Amino acid sequence: MTKVDLDIPRPPDQVFAALADGWSYAGWVVGATHIRDVDHGWPEVGTRIHHSVGAWPFQLEDQTVVRSVEPGRSLELHAKAWPMGTALIRFDLVPSASGGTRVTMTEKAATGPGSLLPEAVQTVLLAPRNRETLKRLADLVVRGDQR
Repeated sequence: MTKVDLDIPRPPDQVFAALADGWSYAGWVVGATHIRDVDHGWPEVGTRIHHSVGAWPFQLEDQTVVRSVEPGRSLELHAKAWPMGTALIRFDLVPSASGGTRVTMTEKAATGPGSLLPEAVQTVLLAPRNRETLKRLADLVVRGDQR
């Protein structure tokens, strides 16, 4: 499983608020290019973000489904981008002594071609993307706090 961490200088409830805004995902999730719809009640278990992945005109339309959620603490997703496959993605939020949040993002290819790769290879491919995803999330949280 690929694991990356980042400290965000805001409390967990503010970080979770960004995770709970399904319409913002294309702004910080690397690869997501358009949010077509967000189910009412997001991020309750079973709700979905309907998204596009990739650059036009080569976009794939699929969805991401909430598998589990603990508001302010964690969010686990099942992301789909068929025919590339699916991935299990989890965000864990831990308060830091400074008042910020340590965000840990883990991802593992669940189905499709990526799931056939050894975990070490998945990590080499996914870690840079996921580090950038967390940096974008941090920018969104910090900018949103300054409005």
